[in-house]
Amino acid sequence: MARIPNKKGSPLEHIILLRGVTPNGKNAIPKMSYLVDILTEAGFQHVRTYIQSGNIILESDLSLEEIREQVHTLIKEKIGADLKMVIKNKNDFAKIVQENPFGKHYLFDRIHVILFQNDIQSLPLEKLDSDYGEEEICIGNHCLYLYLPRTAKRKKLNTNYLEKLFGVDLTMRKLNVVEKLLTK
Repeated sequence: MARIPNKKGSPLEHIILLRGVTPNGKNAIPKMSYLVDILTEAGFQHVRTYIQSGNIILESDLSLEEIREQVHTLIKEKIGADLKMVIKNKNDFAKIVQENPFGKHYLFDRIHVILFQNDIQSLPLEKLDSDYGEEEICIGNHCLYLYLPRTAKRKKLNTNYLEKLFGVDLTMRKLNVVEKLLTK
């Protein structure tokens, strides 16, 4: 596969968020260390993972689509999991953390972000309801921000609901996980 160098000629750091990783079953990834090994063997650089739920940081000079194709194929062929994914570069993640609209009076561990591979503004955002009860949603420049308090009896704002609403693949992470991925 041809490599497409970025403008600086050096690899960019990317974060891959796998959707639907499970500890058992068809979408299981038995050991993240094995995933690191197969991605490193495929030529990705400085590959590392964060927690067992499918967060990968790596460097590559391939385009995002080429990274997606290679990572998806490697996981499917070597592990057997057919996983959706969102890939962003670390600069995108830094902006997501900086632009968090929820102030200090919100519990930080209850703030989540919904990520879409393309521009979040390209989604049919007019389909969102104006009232989700105790749950809150804010439209950001790079993601959707969700506040999901523990007191909400039935969480409506979840990935499955939003995927059906918009008709696209999405993934969710807690904002504190996004912040941690920036330091890995």
